[in-house]
Amino acid sequence: MGFIGVQELLVILLIVLVLFGAKKIPELARGLGIGLKEFRKATKEIEGDNSKESSSVSDGNNSK
Repeated sequence: MGFIGVQELLVILLIVLVLFGAKKIPELARGLGIGLKEFRKATKEIEGDNSKESSSVSDGNNSK
């Protein structure tokens, strides 16, 4: 319980195909890919900022 099986996944994909049509699905996938790319970029930037802050704190160069 809680896991989506192959049959359920196929039914969901069929419903999406009927609702959006075959022409709209590539546009939706492209938009989703761009959104994920931007999310990963922002996540890496935040991680980089956090690592810079933690290294400055550990060096004793805390400007606060």
